[in-house]
Amino acid sequence: MPIGAVQRPLKALSHPAIVARLENALRMRDGPDGAHCIHELWMRGEWVHNIEAALDRLWREASATIPEWLPMQYVSWLPAAYEVAARFRPRTRGRSNVYLILLDYSDRRGDPHGVYVGMSRYSPAQRFDQHKAGIHSAGSVLKRGLEVLTGPTLHLQRIARHEAARVEAALAGALADAGIRVEGGH
Repeated sequence: MPIGAVQRPLKALSHPAIVARLENALRMRDGPDGAHCIHELWMRGEWVHNIEAALDRLWREASATIPEWLPMQYVSWLPAAYEVAARFRPRTRGRSNVYLILLDYSDRRGDPHGVYVGMSRYSPAQRFDQHKAGIHSAGSVLKRGLEVLTGPTLHLQRIARHEAARVEAALAGALADAGIRVEGGH
């Protein structure tokens, strides 16, 4: 089951139940269930060290089955990105996708991460690869791009081009208003 901006299948479980379920997922090498557990703990504000340790264990134990929407590293503002992106609802279907790319700002003061907001007819993963290969690349992604943040924008895939352009710009502004360093969003 993919995770969307408003879909949190483990939201009703208690913290101890999620931790136990995560341990079982790790033991069973179950990437999807482990990802949902980590994601729910992350959205609840679990300690950074605990999230990073859980991500590390999940990547060691179940890397082949981890869903693409789970980031590979801890991002402090990920819950805010989900909350902001959930405000945007596409009205018409099409062939365009709105995507987020995690940027590395560890060489700067403040938060070590930022985000690039873009739109494309290509899938977010394909477009990220194009950016990194220098094909119609944004300089910030070419230099600082780490990975696609798929989860927050899963519901913003396959939408009409005019709507994707509107959402891209508005999402970039809303993420910046939430205190996240933003590039793109033209």
